[in-house]
Order: sequence, then structure tokens, then C-alpha cells
Amino acid sequence: MAAKIEFTSNSSISKSTLLHLYKSMLKPRLIEEKMLILLRQGKISKWFSGIGQEAISVGVTLALQKEEYILPMHRNLGVFTTREIPLHRLFSQWQGKMNGFTKGRDRSFHFGTQEYNIVGMISHLGPQLGIADGIALANKLKKNNNICAVFTGEGGTSEGDFHEALNVAAVWNLPVLFCVENNGYGLSTPILEQFKCKNIADKGIGFGMESHIIDGNNILEVYTKVSEIAESIRKKPRPVLLEFKTFRMRGHEEASGTKYVPKDLMDFWVAKDPLENFQEYLKQEGILTETIEVSYKEKITHEINKNLQIAFDEEKIVPNLETELNDVFKPFNYQETKASSTKNNIRFVDAISDGLKLSMEKHDDLVIMGQDVAEYGGVFKITDGFVEAFGKERVRNTPICESAIVSAAYGLSVNGMKAVMEMQFADFVSSGFNPIVNLLAKSNYRWNQNADVVVRMPCGAGVGAGPFHSQTNEAWFTKTPGLKVIYPAFPQDAKGLLSAAINDPNPVLFFEHKGLYRSVYQEVSEGYFTTEIGKAAILKEGKEMTIISYGAGVHWVLEALEKLPEISAEVIDLRTLQPLDVTTIYKSVRKTGKVMVVQEDSLFGGIASDISALVTENCFQSIDAPVKRVASLETPIPFQSDLEQQYLSKNKLQEEILKLYQY
Repeated sequence: MAAKIEFTSNSSISKSTLLHLYKSMLKPRLIEEKMLILLRQGKISKWFSGIGQEAISVGVTLALQKEEYILPMHRNLGVFTTREIPLHRLFSQWQGKMNGFTKGRDRSFHFGTQEYNIVGMISHLGPQLGIADGIALANKLKKNNNICAVFTGEGGTSEGDFHEALNVAAVWNLPVLFCVENNGYGLSTPILEQFKCKNIADKGIGFGMESHIIDGNNILEVYTKVSEIAESIRKKPRPVLLEFKTFRMRGHEEASGTKYVPKDLMDFWVAKDPLENFQEYLKQEGILTETIEVSYKEKITHEINKNLQIAFDEEKIVPNLETELNDVFKPFNYQETKASSTKNNIRFVDAISDGLKLSMEKHDDLVIMGQDVAEYGGVFKITDGFVEAFGKERVRNTPICESAIVSAAYGLSVNGMKAVMEMQFADFVSSGFNPIVNLLAKSNYRWNQNADVVVRMPCGAGVGAGPFHSQTNEAWFTKTPGLKVIYPAFPQDAKGLLSAAINDPNPVLFFEHKGLYRSVYQEVSEGYFTTEIGKAAILKEGKEMTIISYGAGVHWVLEALEKLPEISAEVIDLRTLQPLDVTTIYKSVRKTGKVMVVQEDSLFGGIASDISALVTENCFQSIDAPVKRVASLETPIPFQSDLEQQYLSKNKLQEEILKLYQY
């Protein structure tokens, strides 16, 4: 058969390298053919085929050094095989067995492995690109001259995360190869219904980014061009957009088929099969003989069958409740740094700034990112002066792209660094919600990768900022396993808990009430110290009722009780909402017999509802009245001051305390 791909002879590529390229493409092809048989036999659950696209995965992987991270998608089997992951581990992964990479918790290529410097995808696709930004930023800060490569498909280029990630990489000159496999269809939607520009590479122009179009079915072109570009990026760090022209020969996944593809289009790409064409070329050049070809196929087939048997022989996972629960968070051996007895009377905002500054001094690998956090010092001036102290490399202004920056923070963690991201207002977290709840939260549970990220969340009402700057949205995250949620009420706690959050390898949402920033003062310990996460504080001893709150609500409770001196109420400041200190709550409830939970958030679905349920389920015999929840109105937060005051639960608190007392 005459080759349908024009291979340009390159004398710099040795015969052994050419054969290695061939063998590296042959291996994933033979594995896939076997997997399709096993899929029909019901021995694996699902398959996303990369047949016809092996040249891209293999060529890019071989162009990178083994210590350089690759972030593949679900059609990049060649990345995993070229990095020489033992096949029995891949087969165990696809069969949901313990020797895989996710302990049966995720399927397909939804996993990563630090041993092979691979970061697997999540089904939402887009955050993968931002992770590459974070990995590349860490490489740049470490000055190790490493690059990284991240894959997506043509469909993924329509997602906002694609544009955010490319923009950040361009602005920061990050050494990233953005590899887009333009394979014709997003499931059944053809490219002409996905984007208007002629080539995906054209999108690089808008970001001021170098871009190239590469024949994704030509292994020599992929390998040589990517190798050349990669070496150039190592010398001159910058992002490059690569569009690989290829085609998806099978369904998006096997069940969907390819009936929507015109026959002549399919025939065209069948003739451009990367493996068959390269095999023919090598034979014509006298490099690949029949004997070598048969030898390769026999060895790979034997390796596949041998490793399949290992995976088949592996016992099915026996569910273990303790293991499942313990793996939600990365184990963390908290070691307290005690607070100094020397104190200064400072504001809430100053305590947070001081805690953040001292953590920057303690951790050389800590990076702060956020909108206007550098020279401007953040909109609340918490990082004022930080650029002078730590430099712009570690205190980084970001474009307005919350999703990409959350993902980049995770990438920093993957590459061994720490990140604090300032969400300019907690309300804006909705634009970064996906990577927080689907990437950070699930990371340790899925593939034992910590997400050493703190997201600072200035929140709350009382400052006349209206519906887009005044929400207290902690309930969005307290229900997501894998996230820790902290919400302090006092400067001392804010400083100590922030330091502890930065030490913790797990993702933390750190809520800071804007109304407390400059209105609450306290004697705060000088120097660095930590306060243990997950421990509530009893602020006031009492016998007749327990009142539980956090954030600004704690101050409302204390103010209300000053006006009700006849009531002996025990006041609990939760400080941490996840994990929740149920021990302190239950002990107090069993002592007082009446319970009130106060929150600034609107009532339905808030944490007060869960605390009420927990108390009812665990302390029912000890309570003498229904658990009372006090919360704000079931409306968005209004701007006008009288409307805002009407909205807040603070205004009915004293009345509700009296009702519970008199019950």
C-alpha cells in the first residue's frame, strides 16, 4: 500500500529511534484492540478509543523528558504506555481493582501518578488546562527549565477554562505546551458547529501566543516538531499552542458509534492511519523487516496477556468503610505552634494580614495569587506591602479568571508548592466553583494527590454591598466531601487558623467576614502560631440553653445576651464548619437541654439545618425544646441599608432567644 502520509527523511533520527517510535505506537494499538474485545465481553466498563491518534500521544511524550509533567485526556493511552507504566496496573485500573491508581473509585484515565509525572483528567475537561499553568509556574519559580504538556480536544477549546488558561499562561510566560487534538467531532457535533475560525491554532493570536499546526497522524512530524519546540521553550519559557490535525476513528465512547460520520470522510482518514502508514514507510526504507515486525507484535501481545492475567487474578475490592472515610482527606499530623503571651490590640483585618505574612516567611514555596493582590495590596489591603517583602513572583496579580487560578493553585500543589488564592469577594467563587468541588475536593480520594490550597473568601453583609458582594455562601462547600471550611469570628482565631490552614495539605475555604475586618479588635499574640482546625470554642458558660454560631453571628449573639442578663446561655463559636466539632456541641446540649443555631446565611439548606438534625438524632433525650434555627430571609441580599437590616437574622435574634428561653 502506498503511504497516504508524506514522511520527510530526517538523517538526525537514528534507526533505533525510528523503530522505537513505531514500537511505541504499536503497543497502545494492540492494547486497544484487546480492550475492545474485553469491552464486548463485559470485562471492562467503558472505553474511549484513541485508535488512529497514537502518533500524537507517543510523539509528544517522547519529546518530553521523563521528569516533565504530562496532563493527558481519555484518548491518550500512548502517554501512559510510553511512560512505561506497568500494564497490569493499567488493566487493574480499568477493572476497578485495588492495584489500579484510584482504588476502584474512578475509571478509565481519570487518574494521575506522581511516579510517572502524569496528571489525569476529570470529566469537566477545562480545569486540566489551568492545572498545567500551575505546574509550569512552579517549574518557572524553581528555575528547573522543565516544561509541561497538557492535552484537550477541539470541543474543549470552547470552554471558558481553555481561554482563561491560555490567557494566564501568555501573561505569565509559562512554559506550557497546549496540545489540542482536533479530531473532527465532539461526540457527534462536527467542528463546523463548534467554532468559526478556520484553525484552532488561530485562537492563539488573540492571546499573543505562538501557535503551530501539526499533522497529528505523522509521527515524524509530531516527534521532530514538538521536540524542537519543547527545547526552545526550555531555553525561553513561554506557552505554545499546538493544533494536531487528526480524526477520531471510533465513537466518542464505544456505545455511541460513528454513524453520524460521512463514509467518504471516514475513508479519507482510514487511509491516513498513523501506524499503518509509518509501518509501510519503515519497510520501504529498509528499516522495519517482517521479522522485526512479528517480533514486536509477539512480545507486546505476550506482555498484554501476561499482565491481563495478573489483573484478572487480582481479588475484587472488598469495601472497607474506614478506608473510604479516611481517604477523603490527606492525613495531617497537626503540630501546634503555641501563641506568644505578648499581644497587641489589632483589627481582624490586620490579624489575617499578619498571619499571611508570617506564613510567607515560614514557607518559601508559598505563592499568593488573586486579583489586585500585588502592588495594590488587594481590595481590602491585606497584602499591602507584600510585593516589597516577597517579590512579584510569589505575590501575583491574576487576570479576572477565577476558574483558571483555582486550577493553577492545584497545579502548584501537584508540583510540590503551596498556594493561597484570594477570591476578591466570596460571591465570585461561583466562577471558580467547578475546580473547587470537582478537582480540589476529590483529589486525595481519587488518586492520593494532596491539594495544598487555601482559598480566602471575603464574605458577608452589613456593608451595603448588595447581592453580588455580600453573600455568605459557606453552605455551598460544607456539603462537599474533601473540603475544609473555616469561618473565624475573632482576630486571634483568624490568625492562628489561617496559619494552620496553610500548613494543612488539604484544600481549605477560609471565610473572612468583611464586616468584621475593621470593626472588631482583639489582643492578638505576636509572631507565628497556629490554632487547631476542627475545634470549636466555648465563649460563655451557661446552663439554660446552648447558642451555636460562627463569623459575625457570634458577635450578634454576644450582643443580644448582654441585653438579656437573666438568661444563662452557653455560647459556642464553631470557628471551623468542616470538620465540625460535634463533641463540643453534644456535650453542651446535654448540659443545657435547649439549642439555638444562628447563621447569617438564609435558612433553607444552611449549616444550621444540619446541626439541628445532628442534635436531634444524637441528643434527642437531652433536649427540652425543638432545636431553633435563626437565619436571614429567603431572598438575595439587598443593597439599601434598611432593606439589608431587615434581611439579616441579627434583628430577630433577641426575640428568638426569649422565645426559646420561655418554651
